[in-house]
Amino acid sequence: ASSPESTASTTVSPPSVSTSPPTATTSGVTETGSTTASGLTPSGPTPHSTTTVTETGSPMTTTATHTTPTRSTAITTTTTSGPSSLESTASTTVSLPSVSTSPMSVSTSGTTPTESFTSTSGTTSSNFTSITATTTTTTSEIFSPGSTSTSGPTATSSAVTIAGSESWWLCNCTKAICIEDNIVQVIPIICNPPPKPTCANGLSPVQVIDEDGCCWHWECDCYCTGWGDPHYMTFDGLYYSYQGNCTYVLVEEIYKKVDNFGVYIDNYHCDTRDVVSCPRTLIVRHETQEVRIATVKPNTLQVEVTVNKQAVALPYKKFGLSIYESGINRVVEIPELKMNVTYNGLSFSIRMPYHLFGNNTHGQCGTCNNNTADDCMLPNGNIAENCETMADHWQVVDPSKPQCSPGLIPTKAPSTTPVQPCKESSICELLLGSVFKPCHGFVQPEKYYAACVFDSCVLPNLDLECSSLQIYAATCADQSVCIDWRSHTNGVCSYKCPSDKEYRACGPIKEITCKSSQQNETSAKQVEGCFCPNGTMLYDSGVDVCVKTCGCVGVDKIPREFGEEFTVDCQDCICLEGGNGIVCEPHECAKQNKSSCDGEGLYEVNEVNSEDSCCPIVTCKCNTSLCTTKAPKCTLGFEVHSHIPSGQCCPLYQCVPKRVCVHQNAEFLPNSSVFVDKCQNCFCTNEVNVSTQLNIISCEHIPCNTYCEPGYERQPVKGECCGRCVQTKCVIHTANNSDLILSPGEFKNDPYNNCTIYSCVNIHNQLISSTSEITCPAFNEESCKPGTITFLPNGCCKTCAPVDSPTPCSVRQRKDFIVHKGCRSVDRVVMTECEGTCGTFALYSAEANSMEHSCSCCRESRTTVREVELKCPTGQSISHKYIYVESCSCQDTECSQSSELQNTEENDKASTLNRIKRAINLISK
Repeated sequence: ASSPESTASTTVSPPSVSTSPPTATTSGVTETGSTTASGLTPSGPTPHSTTTVTETGSPMTTTATHTTPTRSTAITTTTTSGPSSLESTASTTVSLPSVSTSPMSVSTSGTTPTESFTSTSGTTSSNFTSITATTTTTTSEIFSPGSTSTSGPTATSSAVTIAGSESWWLCNCTKAICIEDNIVQVIPIICNPPPKPTCANGLSPVQVIDEDGCCWHWECDCYCTGWGDPHYMTFDGLYYSYQGNCTYVLVEEIYKKVDNFGVYIDNYHCDTRDVVSCPRTLIVRHETQEVRIATVKPNTLQVEVTVNKQAVALPYKKFGLSIYESGINRVVEIPELKMNVTYNGLSFSIRMPYHLFGNNTHGQCGTCNNNTADDCMLPNGNIAENCETMADHWQVVDPSKPQCSPGLIPTKAPSTTPVQPCKESSICELLLGSVFKPCHGFVQPEKYYAACVFDSCVLPNLDLECSSLQIYAATCADQSVCIDWRSHTNGVCSYKCPSDKEYRACGPIKEITCKSSQQNETSAKQVEGCFCPNGTMLYDSGVDVCVKTCGCVGVDKIPREFGEEFTVDCQDCICLEGGNGIVCEPHECAKQNKSSCDGEGLYEVNEVNSEDSCCPIVTCKCNTSLCTTKAPKCTLGFEVHSHIPSGQCCPLYQCVPKRVCVHQNAEFLPNSSVFVDKCQNCFCTNEVNVSTQLNIISCEHIPCNTYCEPGYERQPVKGECCGRCVQTKCVIHTANNSDLILSPGEFKNDPYNNCTIYSCVNIHNQLISSTSEITCPAFNEESCKPGTITFLPNGCCKTCAPVDSPTPCSVRQRKDFIVHKGCRSVDRVVMTECEGTCGTFALYSAEANSMEHSCSCCRESRTTVREVELKCPTGQSISHKYIYVESCSCQDTECSQSSELQNTEENDKASTLNRIKRAINLISK
């Protein structure tokens, strides 16, 4: 029975525990107090706990003693039941066992940051070990069916836990064990925190719940990062740089447990010298899906996401894989594997759980086992001397890069240090300074500083050093240390957000939205990025609109409040709470008078209504290309005039005078000159010809000069109005400076010298004048009889007049120019001819009753052919042959009239030049 007052005293004797401090080696760090729990067997007897509970205050006493091995405590319970008493006391004595544990030395391999861990366990399992001297103290209560207090005689019962007894879990980490006879032992699990291990990658371990769901243990995340040009930090924290420009394996399983699983990186040379490379595309494969996060613009945070080569919108979730935005990053998450991969165009990170991937990864991210010694593992399992050499062996086949050959063994490891020393960028110094100092105790900055210096020296113009600061800040944020660093870079590493967002260095990994629950945001980890301003929140992860109140957001991206009516896409809508949120129906337009557009060229068109953009106004528009009447082609002097009658579209055409003059297919403006011919001066007047409707052209003849020089006559010439003075006669300048005018074929003696004869000939329409000098034969006046001296018929040469006999037939010589076809000899040429008298008579014959003739001619009897050079007017010289008479004699010839006529014709055909020559050399007796 209950009493108004009771007191209880409990005495606990702590156990005597002798523990030899074990050692755990973690990537060169030794921690005392950690041992491997897996397979841990303490030396000595199995530990026990004994608890004795005694209650006094009633005449009847019940005592129960219970001994359990290992995790349960032996309990002795005394229960007194009887009449109520004003005072009751209870004392409990707990005596803990003495446990001796032998020291154990364990080597633990760690990881790089991932969502998995290596564990240390007290009550848990782990690769980090802690001594399991923890004794779970349990309080056992015995429930007798149907009674909570006992009366009557004292009953004593003893219960021992039997192996194989049925047990089950109750709420709040409490286990129930069925003892016997409906006796149930209730054991609450009490967890003591295990010692915290040191991870090889320098990051903090994370707590992982045990399989029983009650206690937890430590694990080191598998966490691999890459950034810049590029620099790598393996799962176990080993830093190296590699400048390959192929596609490589970042991580794959050694023993394949997940179908088609792997993470890959596509690098490219990001400078003109092909010295360094940068990440271009991050590839995640999982079962049937291949995710590619590709950089849109080099060295920027702009990326695009495709799944199986198809662009997708974020957030994306399908077949156990989800992709979403987290600040500046794109995150690929596989919940079943408890892993995620982030990429932002400049850096990537891979986080995987140790208990799923520990000791089962290889690639450029190394082996996740908390031991850097084997991080440079080759595909064949051998360990390379450095990771720069190892990285080249992890090429994969990429059709877009035929120059890359998987399995190619490099000749030497690529250099990861600048050729020449340089002064690093001042931005790099921020890593070691006060800006990042809050994080130095969680993540060592030296490796990131070395990467920053390398980037600033090798590629000083690309601002790649920002990526080292960014990945270091992201790693700090992953360790729950947020650094606002971009404002200290003087704008070099600034990040610009859209106008409706604001930049935050420390924002939530998943931004709160109207569709998500705020209670899910309990993580201390943060990311940088663009977030909704204070007082607003993101409407939904797939609707990037910041709203003040959670109403509706439609396709126009404009926030609406519940109950708000609006028109969008010509639909009348209302924002309602619940359901799909926005309910729409087609917009109704007011009736309008429809105009008729029946005329040629007219068509209907819908114009925007300024009062209601969804209800266009129907009007008639004119399209002249629809008109069938074409503009006429007017003649010269006329032009097309058109006009459109009111209410019509197509124009009417007519040809009207242009008020110009027209001559020879050309138009002339009034008062302008008009060229008709050279003989007239014409101009265009303002007078109009009534019949032609063209302006009249007025002309005046040009006066001509008719005078020509002697020997010239004015003759008409085509194209000239006054003709031209053309030479028609030879003009010869005589020795006494007088001019002699000769017509073609005419010859004259010099008025003052009969021995000089002038002549004019027309050869091929070219007038040629010549001067001939008569050379007289030698003459001795003394040989002549007195009074017989006379002149030859030429009036130049003297001779003796004949007395009785005629001159006999003989050869006569003369010197003169030879002219042939317009060409003439350079000097006078000696020529010969036959002259003299032969016996020739005509007598009347009575017998024949006709005239009898006897004819004899003085003719050449022997001749030779000679050559002379002639000079032509063109300047050309030709050779000419002529006949030279050697001797002459009288020869009979036929005396007939026909012969005389023939001789006359021959004389007529002789050239004027020959007649002149004969006249010059004519010698009379």
